[in-house]
Amino acid sequence: MLMSIRNRVLYTQAMNIERFKRRLLDKERDLLADIARLGGEVRESGEPEVRDSTDEAASSQGTAEALQEETFASQTLRQVQDALRRIENNTYGKCIACGREMGTARLEAIPWAEFCLEDQEQRDKAAHVPPGGSTL
Repeated sequence: MLMSIRNRVLYTQAMNIERFKRRLLDKERDLLADIARLGGEVRESGEPEVRDSTDEAASSQGTAEALQEETFASQTLRQVQDALRRIENNTYGKCIACGREMGTARLEAIPWAEFCLEDQEQRDKAAHVPPGGSTL
């Protein structure tokens, strides 16, 4: 009886890992597409055309926003790919700072989370990130 309970727990954990892996792979695909699209927008905005100063300002603002979005997408992509590596290394779901289990709720919210909630809060305080502005 004990073995069958243990086997069920292992099976459930494996199913959860596979579900998270699928979500991470989907997110990776979406981010790669976003980065390609944003890169195209940046390149297009640099193409020469006749513009007045208002057009130029709007174009510069659009380019800056696209670059900012691309940077954020690239950072998230790195985190997603790191999470996929942790799945392969059997360390997924553990905080990279303290090694504690993160819990399903945290991973459901952010499957690429690197830190447990406590360590993420400490990092955010040290970086002076306003509440709600991080990957909590």
